[in-house]
Amino acid sequence: MSDKSKALESALSQIERQFGKGTVMRLGDSARVPVEVIPSGSLALDAALGVGGYPRGRV
Repeated sequence: MSDKSKALESALSQIERQFGKGTVMRLGDSARVPVEVIPSGSLALDAALGVGGYPRGRV
């Protein structure tokens, strides 16, 4: 493991310790939390948001 990878892992573990697991996710991680959404009415915007609409209670 390179120094850069070790530094990244160390930073991520510190963030997760301070703010909780799932605070930072890497692109491509398959762990998804089911979120209730409010559809925006725009398919492009819903796709860009990644969950199919505005996350309920998080905006």
